[in-house]
Amino acid sequence: MIRRVTVPSLFPPPLYSHASVVEAGTRLAFLAGSVPLDAGGKLVGEGDPVRQAEQVLANLEEQLQAVGSDSAHVVATDVYVVSSETAVLSAVWDVVEASGLGVGPHSSTLIGVACLGYTGQLVEITATAVVPEVSHVS
Repeated sequence: MIRRVTVPSLFPPPLYSHASVVEAGTRLAFLAGSVPLDAGGKLVGEGDPVRQAEQVLANLEEQLQAVGSDSAHVVATDVYVVSSETAVLSAVWDVVEASGLGVGPHSSTLIGVACLGYTGQLVEITATAVVPEVSHVS
């Protein structure tokens, strides 16, 4: 259902694939950016991009479950981090990698940005996932 491709003629990526191919007829979910807010709308991990990344990933898992998918079926992500420092981006990427989104590995882009939508927000992740068929056992 999902074929992950690392192109041999390109520089090997560290723990992600260059592309993911999904067979026609497969249901896909395009998830809006997951943000570091709790269920009450309060920012989690103010000033701490690693803690915010953990909250973003927990929220992303909730989004995936709501559409009948999970982190193993994520085929692509964009990870936005408010920073121009590679050490900060790497610290957030370490959290993403440890989360289970690295299963596959999926296709991903890590992006340093100037700001995000909520005051104090440092991390946001968008995702595309396959929604597997549910088998009904009687």
